[in-house]
Amino acid sequence: MPSESATPGPGEELLEELLTAAHAAAPMELPGLVDRCATALGVDRIVIHLVDIQQRQLVPLTEGMPTLAVDSTTGGQAYRSLTLRIEESGDDGLTAWVPLVDGAERLGVLSVHAPAIDPVRLRRCRMLASVLSMAITSKRAYSDSLAQHARTERMQLPAEMLRAFLPPRTIGNAAALSTAVLEPAYEIGGDAFDHSMTSSSLHVDIFDSMGHDLAAGLTTAVALAGCRTARRGGGDLLDLVDTVDQALAQWLPEQYCTGIVTQLDLAGGLFRWCNCGHPPPLLIRGQRVLDGALERPAQPPMGLRVRLCETPRTVHETQLEPGDRVLLYTDGVVESRGRDRSEFGLERFTDSIIRATAAGELAPEALRRLIHSILDEHENRLRDDATLLLIEWRPPGA
Repeated sequence: MPSESATPGPGEELLEELLTAAHAAAPMELPGLVDRCATALGVDRIVIHLVDIQQRQLVPLTEGMPTLAVDSTTGGQAYRSLTLRIEESGDDGLTAWVPLVDGAERLGVLSVHAPAIDPVRLRRCRMLASVLSMAITSKRAYSDSLAQHARTERMQLPAEMLRAFLPPRTIGNAAALSTAVLEPAYEIGGDAFDHSMTSSSLHVDIFDSMGHDLAAGLTTAVALAGCRTARRGGGDLLDLVDTVDQALAQWLPEQYCTGIVTQLDLAGGLFRWCNCGHPPPLLIRGQRVLDGALERPAQPPMGLRVRLCETPRTVHETQLEPGDRVLLYTDGVVESRGRDRSEFGLERFTDSIIRATAAGELAPEALRRLIHSILDEHENRLRDDATLLLIEWRPPGA
């Protein structure tokens, strides 16, 4: 006979029903699902808000609800800080803002409105947010409806192609994190990034192809696919670059791509990289950039070595210290010019990152704010793609 303690409680029954319903629901049936959950939880209303591509707005999936600004609302504050926020509502109730996050990727927020919010309701709302985050991540890969909710303008064809290849903006575990931003969101031509994790390593790549058209997008797509197929086949960093070299020489002989492929050992902090004609990575330690720490002799861009020289590629390595951050970027960041026609510049760029992280901002939030400051200087229009990618090594116990 099962013991009395093995009998499911109301919370467990709710979780079981929620998991079953979320698995079977179509993407745009999720608002109806949370409506049913609101009744079961004893709250008035629950609304899913997803962040748009540029991370400026929180767009509700429920029709008739207002869009929220990320930078100036309580819901936006919950998104920016990944913390629960509670505020009084205009009708004598309370609204709890619960972050929607899948792993390390920020998706949006859940707003929960009720006359009162007690610890039991709050715990169940957090449970609901966790299940919804997984459901949203799994469904948005094939949902045009969720994609439309994340957009505020029409996506250009090269950008649409590259967006289909990109991983989540942020991945991580207890030992390391990798986070990236890429602009202009709807018109990217040749920039892209990639990151993935195994049980022992973090792999991070950044690419910048010649041009700002469909050919540049195709070149970057080949570079992404080449790195992934070599990596998933067990290849090392040189195998990744050689696969891209050979593919571009064969299929796109007039194109080339600069980039950096990297690997971080999660346990020991050994950082290895191969730089193919790209701006060198920056090493940030103790709230300062170590000048030239990761600068090495230049190597040809991917796609050119096969045609121009037979010099073998070189993999470099350095030992990171706990808390170190490695910053990768494309030249569209530092070469962008503001209203006064002056370049944003490397010094201003790194200073902005250091000040943001020193102030306690999460790494994804620091990059979001930085790319927005650059966009605002250019009235949301950049002449070239601008990509930022930040790696943090933070081993447990350090």
